Amino acid sequence: MPDRILRAMDRPAIDHRGPEFKQLSEECFDGLRSIFGTRCPVLVFPSAGHGAWEAALVNTCSPGDVLLMAETGAFSAMWKAMAEAFGLVVEYLPGDWRHGADPDAIYDRLAKDRDHTIKAVAIVHNETSTGITTRLPEVREAIDRANHPALFLVDTISSLASMDFRMDDWRVDVAIGGSQKGLMLPPGLSFNGISKKALRSAQASQLPSRYWDWNAIMPDGETPGFLSTPAINMFFGLHEALTMLKEEGLDNVFERHARLAGAVRQAIVHWGQEGCMELLSEDPREQSNSVTAVLMADKYNADDLRASCMQHTNVALAAGLNRFSGKVFRIGHLGDLNEPMILGTLSAIEMTLKMTGVDYRPGGTTAAIDFLAERFN
Repeated sequence: MPDRILRAMDRPAIDHRGPEFKQLSEECFDGLRSIFGTRCPVLVFPSAGHGAWEAALVNTCSPGDVLLMAETGAFSAMWKAMAEAFGLVVEYLPGDWRHGADPDAIYDRLAKDRDHTIKAVAIVHNETSTGITTRLPEVREAIDRANHPALFLVDTISSLASMDFRMDDWRVDVAIGGSQKGLMLPPGLSFNGISKKALRSAQASQLPSRYWDWNAIMPDGETPGFLSTPAINMFFGLHEALTMLKEEGLDNVFERHARLAGAVRQAIVHWGQEGCMELLSEDPREQSNSVTAVLMADKYNADDLRASCMQHTNVALAAGLNRFSGKVFRIGHLGDLNEPMILGTLSAIEMTLKMTGVDYRPGGTTAAIDFLAERFN
């Protein structure tokens, strides 16, 4: 979270029904459409990303509706559990947590659904727990190839404003986002980008949805508003974040994230030549530009490495989740980051590898430096 955003939030609240906040919020709504790559409305909820998951489900579905989801990691599993809690039937395409959603498997299932009983395809674009990005254009193509009318729901929480996402071009019906990743804000805001097709579905939804009700928040179907008191100071920060992203240019933001992610992967691959670790993602096309998950060899405990790194360098590495607990550590490289910051992180990891006696190939940080230096030549 850059100082510019924190300072923007550090001011007294204003009348959320007054003209100043009206102008501020309208500029935020316009800026969000640009970030989502859409002309459709984007609603803002005072919640974490899980709230936007729920909003997407309760506004488009009714009890007993069938969802097609893909097992890509811990967050796809959480979204599945939420859907089932609302009485939805989830067909969960199995996965190994080392690959994204399989477009061919999605096509095969939709092609067999001749009665169009599947209401929606719900996909996590970038699986934060595994560092794997699903190839969304290919999923969209699979839905089209099957000539299926299913809604297309996409979680962009850890990809939005970090890597390419095109809601309109990929005909995503509901795009789900959160404030605490590429938008560089604290947790507390979540987003629904909503297509006209999704809005039509909302007219028939029979799930309870007062707090999340699109129709109540946006009665005319076009103009985003608020059902409750908005998170005023978060909007101050959101406005500054959108300004910063516009100043840098989204294409430059995406290129910066790709550059830093490439440096991280160079370091991991170099260290792992001795067999101590490897990238969790097995398909280079699916390697995330916002987070890298690292699988340690069986004889090492990733949580011990994380604890030592924190103790000695004050660098916090994220944990492996669920089936990868103690086996994986994760490096986030999204938001307000530059080359010195990511190289400092890699140096801290390399020092920790040496201190803890891991059999690694020295020089991973240097490999990352070489990778970055070549990008500026």
